[in-house]
Amino acid sequence: MRVLGIDEAGRGCVFGPLVVAGFLVEHADDDTLRAAGAADSKALTAKRRDLARAALGALGTALVRAIEPDAIDAGNLNALEEAAIVSIVREARPDVIFVDALGHPSTTARTIERLAAEVAPIRAQWTMEPKADATYPVVGAASIFAKTTRDARLDAERARFGELGSGYPSDPETKAWIAAWARTGKPWPPFVRTRWATIGALAQGSLLG
Repeated sequence: MRVLGIDEAGRGCVFGPLVVAGFLVEHADDDTLRAAGAADSKALTAKRRDLARAALGALGTALVRAIEPDAIDAGNLNALEEAAIVSIVREARPDVIFVDALGHPSTTARTIERLAAEVAPIRAQWTMEPKADATYPVVGAASIFAKTTRDARLDAERARFGELGSGYPSDPETKAWIAAWARTGKPWPPFVRTRWATIGALAQGSLLG
């Protein structure tokens, strides 16, 4: 049985890509995945995530899609995320799929129906739940690959542009970087999601004090 877990990292950020990752296993059971470090990536330190990523790589296959800031600026984030999920499922061709919930729980049944239609003729059993990364180790594994991939991308930008914080608009370091860059008058670097109203508000300093 081919089992696929799917999760994302960076949905609410103003910096960097939204990364959607799948993790496909055929033989590894939940206990084996947990022993390798599969868990909600947000609950792990960066070092533990890196160790888990290395260990999990021997137990399954990671399928990663990065949705770039310019695509997010030009499109609909929900549609882009669903397209990434469809792409992963088509490549993995699983029998069973576990996904961290997309949107409000009241929309879950319709979302599953829509995704299942998009991946036809692949027939799979879908489970979509909030906090699935903490409940299902295969989704936890996917969350680790999503998070570590995104973190590596932001680390590369930090090497060029200085400390960016987490990229979430509530982060003081992120706010400070946006305000400082806005004062330079230069165009936003490509890793900034410029369409978001949050960027304009932070740039004007309205959320800094």
